[in-house]
Amino acid sequence: MRENLREGFTTGSSATAAAMSALRVMLGRSKPQSIETPLPEKGSLVIPVDRVELEGSSARGVVIKDGGDDPDATSGHEIHAVVEHISDGKELCVEISGGIGVGKVTLPGLPVPVGEPAINPAPKGQIIAGVLKEVSKIKPDLKGTIKVRIEVPQGEAIALKTMNARIGILGGISILGTQGIVRPFSHASWKASIAQGISVAKAAGVEEIIFTTGRRSERFYLEHFPETQELAMIQAADFFSFSMLEAQTSGFRKVRWSLFIGKLVKHAMGFPYTHAKDWHIDFERLAKWCDELNINSAITKEIAGANTARQVFEMIPQEVKASFIATLIDKAKHNALLFTNDNSMSIEYCLFDFDGNRLSVINN
Repeated sequence: MRENLREGFTTGSSATAAAMSALRVMLGRSKPQSIETPLPEKGSLVIPVDRVELEGSSARGVVIKDGGDDPDATSGHEIHAVVEHISDGKELCVEISGGIGVGKVTLPGLPVPVGEPAINPAPKGQIIAGVLKEVSKIKPDLKGTIKVRIEVPQGEAIALKTMNARIGILGGISILGTQGIVRPFSHASWKASIAQGISVAKAAGVEEIIFTTGRRSERFYLEHFPETQELAMIQAADFFSFSMLEAQTSGFRKVRWSLFIGKLVKHAMGFPYTHAKDWHIDFERLAKWCDELNINSAITKEIAGANTARQVFEMIPQEVKASFIATLIDKAKHNALLFTNDNSMSIEYCLFDFDGNRLSVINN
């Protein structure tokens, strides 16, 4: 069902490979043609290295980002890492910063604090792991601080082709990639994989299927419900209406969704497809829902001008959060049933925060 689409690697993996190759040369080894790069969760990937240049006491590694057959705006562009070692006698540590072409976060609601370079936690950890891996192989007794500055020479121009400015990332691109690998799927093939997964689950006698919006929401769900059959887990991604209709057509009476706040808000708004490129959250509408919960008008005014659902969630007073979640889930369930034209289906939602904590109650 994959249509033989070629996989690629993320900007995070590109930056990691660039940093590792620069460090290798800085520590006296020859420039590698390619380098085995650790992935954020598990495994590794061999990534080609374009070049490494010595710059005084530092070294610059360069990797050409390859998005495979699902290229984004960064595919084909150079990702740089400038690496420097400070001998201060302290225990070894790695510091990551952003340079030319890496955006700065200017608004709340993202996984990176305001004022910091837009290098997400997963790729940041990946870069650090890659640097430490090189040190352990070449000079395991090294002490001091290794400074890594990520740069994207064309980053500011590339960012104009993205939605970065809309969510407050200015001056360049984000360094992303929770998995490290870009696995391309066309809409048709992804829908086919959803349908196939539902069909296999039905044939195996599964009574309730769990739709997830990605690997992380799947992993968090399984951590909380380890007894779940693997065949019951279906990665539905952004295909809300399609997945619900397929489940109903296949005869499933029970469905659960495992997701994060952004997707839940979009389900509550009835978006049939929830990708950010095609469907944008109506924050004024969201503010109206909050007003109906008697949330302070000053807060609802801020919500109307928000940039991300995560930002909104952080604005909601703690004592109202449970009611806010319940309202969204009620609206999401209503829309899920509308897509199936079957009011007898049982639909549950399992909402997680970004640390894997469950924020909603499942009626078992």
